[in-house]
Amino acid sequence: MDTRGYQYGRCTLRSDLSSPAMSLLGGLIIACLTWWVPTVAAADGSLQLAARLHELLEARYAAGDFNGTALVARQGKIMYEGGFGLANREWKIPNDLETKFEIGSMTKQFTAMLILQLVSQGKIRLDGHVSDYLPYYRQDTGNRITVSQLLSHTSGVPSFTSIPGFLDSSASRTRYGVQEFVQKYCSGDLQFGPGTRFDYSNSGYFLLGAILESVSGVSYERLLQAGIFDPLGMKNSGYTHTEQVIVHRAAGYERSATGLQNARYYDMSIPFAAGALYSTVEDLFLWDQALYGERLLPARLRDLLFKPNLENYGYGWGILTPAAGSPYAGESIPMHGGAIFGFQSVIQRIVQHKELIVLLDNSDSPKLLDIALEIRRVLSENP
Repeated sequence: MDTRGYQYGRCTLRSDLSSPAMSLLGGLIIACLTWWVPTVAAADGSLQLAARLHELLEARYAAGDFNGTALVARQGKIMYEGGFGLANREWKIPNDLETKFEIGSMTKQFTAMLILQLVSQGKIRLDGHVSDYLPYYRQDTGNRITVSQLLSHTSGVPSFTSIPGFLDSSASRTRYGVQEFVQKYCSGDLQFGPGTRFDYSNSGYFLLGAILESVSGVSYERLLQAGIFDPLGMKNSGYTHTEQVIVHRAAGYERSATGLQNARYYDMSIPFAAGALYSTVEDLFLWDQALYGERLLPARLRDLLFKPNLENYGYGWGILTPAAGSPYAGESIPMHGGAIFGFQSVIQRIVQHKELIVLLDNSDSPKLLDIALEIRRVLSENP
């Protein structure tokens, strides 16, 4: 991947410049802390787009709405990427393009990919039942819930994150084995008949992780490395282990009435296949590009990720259809957010135009969907 660009302030603008475009730099260079000019020739419009995106994100940073790293791509090329604010507030270390963020529920799209890879290998059936793969699971419900229903949040399994007080109790700070957690927190009575309703369930995706390990005999973490991260060269993504030293890991901060504070501790055995991964914006760009081809899955299975089920949720991806009057109105935009103590994230793939938006934040910002909408508007106005 071409990493040439020019940098100013807190962000790196990724843009290719022709000689006439150099005149546009004049006002920018004055304010630059560091910068460099690429040598690749391209249209002036890419610089103008990057400058507009930077202006937007700079304003959101100044307003306290964004503290993290952003990437915007078009037609397989990174048009803009930049870091804002601090990765570690106590040491005043800035976010940059190598900063690793916990991505919360964006993990689910990777879990769905692994399931479909085992479907492709004939080891899992989408219409197979939980009890087919987890013999220790309660039979009365396990014989009714299919893998497809777990993937699409239509299983009826109640989410452990909805248990009153769970996230603020010692239960969320306890380390569990996979089977132990399944039996204690993912085996509740069904909320509705499987397949009849949509209800977002972290327990459902925990069960998918348990199925992956049971069927393969390999840990979820190793499956990710072998099935996705290594083939795509995603060297800066992985399973979050609190106790490990992870180079360039951002600290997470939560918002309170008195300002930002260190995020609460959460044992990472709990989010598991529903939300335990970390990544960078550039690794997620590699992931996005792979989803246009068949490197990880044949197209017939890959496309199931983005096929809407109830409430426009595919397998690990929500399908956004902007309303009339919004940018890209009527188009299908696969997307997902992620929220875990101290972190927020969002990815949106504007597939018809091969555009990508990734926002990773370590200040628990509730504004990422609003920012993504503003970015879509800028992209639509600068085709």
